[in-house]
Amino acid sequence: MAKGGEALMPCHPARARELLARGRAVVARRAPFTIRLKHRTRADSAVEGVHLRLDPGSRTTGIAVTDERNRIGPKGRTVVARRGLITLELRHRGQQIHGGMMRRAAYRRRRRSANLRYRAPRHDNRPRPDGWLPPSLRHRIDSTMAVVARLCRYAPVVEIHVEQVAFDTTAFVGVMPSGTQEAIEPTYGASEVREFLRVKWRRSCAYCDATGVPLHIDHVRARSRGGSDRVSNLVLACVPCNQAKGAAPVQEFLADRPARLERVITQLRRPLQDVAATNTTRLQLVKALAAQGVPVHAWSGGRTHWNRFVMGLPKSHTLDALATGVIDHERGDTLVRVPSQILVMASTGRGSYARTTPDRFGFPRLQRPRGKVHHGYSTGDLVAAVVPKGKWAGRWVGRVAVRTSGQHRITTLSSRFDVSHRNLRLLQRADGYSYGFTDEIRLSGRHRPA
Repeated sequence: MAKGGEALMPCHPARARELLARGRAVVARRAPFTIRLKHRTRADSAVEGVHLRLDPGSRTTGIAVTDERNRIGPKGRTVVARRGLITLELRHRGQQIHGGMMRRAAYRRRRRSANLRYRAPRHDNRPRPDGWLPPSLRHRIDSTMAVVARLCRYAPVVEIHVEQVAFDTTAFVGVMPSGTQEAIEPTYGASEVREFLRVKWRRSCAYCDATGVPLHIDHVRARSRGGSDRVSNLVLACVPCNQAKGAAPVQEFLADRPARLERVITQLRRPLQDVAATNTTRLQLVKALAAQGVPVHAWSGGRTHWNRFVMGLPKSHTLDALATGVIDHERGDTLVRVPSQILVMASTGRGSYARTTPDRFGFPRLQRPRGKVHHGYSTGDLVAAVVPKGKWAGRWVGRVAVRTSGQHRITTLSSRFDVSHRNLRLLQRADGYSYGFTDEIRLSGRHRPA
């Protein structure tokens, strides 16, 4: 950022450390890490502009900040080299919001049935404004827009590219063509269903979690036993599991693995939940992005998949975000830089207004303290903990949950433990998100992370 707070071009971490060490910049924000120059203004800087690319999902949204530079290709022609500067993974909490509203509705029904036993039910004829969405779906748009607005404030975003995926639910619930146990012919709906199963089962065998092996489409209830070709009856299975199961019922095949059986059955009960959430929010997300005052370009998921396939990139939300948009492969355009680390932002909310903690029946179990600040910290603050000894000895950075005793709990992406407030140092006040870093998935040799 410039002296007056205007957005400047992102710089390399080594350059940021050099500016901070020389006293020419100060830290403006920890996550995403942003510095503000002390003496340079925007007029004195060269600002070319960056592109913001999004891969929306029902549970996770991939966001990437990129720039594009012209260079001379092998054939002497001018080609475009796209560089990934920053990649973020935004994890939504729509499932948590949905579960909380279901619990609140159950509490409300119990109170009404206990106190007003003969009250007639209200009719569901209350009007809703245009564009109304359930809170669990509205959260996906609001949290994405909050991060987009923050990035537009810290970086000179000149264009926004978003993948506008439209899933054909009729193809998902329809029948599959013949030959699903082996390679599927490229008929209508076959490729969409196969890609849907890959995402749903995370490209692993549903029966043994095997990855990196050939996966076949298996019928949970065999067609010889009356099973249908609907997607709700299909899973991915490796060759040994597919042959071992055969036409046997899944309850018999997984009788010695009850946890695995429960997982498979649970996944089959909700085959279209994520698809419906994505279809419902895609148009309103593009409309909200257009209100930022930056040109917005919407691209199909097929183009993103083709770009990722040609460049040899594996599947992830952040890599899909990097591959969103136009890349002219015939001319020689390519992606030359992939960030090695991903900033993971998990939506946590800003606390609750409830003054009591209920039990599973909705009755008050304990009373919450009135104050939110304890020993200088509040729940959700980003802190650095230096533990001198014990099992958790070392330096940790994570989100803190406060207690009146001063023995606070810190949560990172991989662990959770208690630490005294004396060993904590505040990095950033709570803003409704938790932050952490994770490594990008392993790439091929020509696309090594930078």
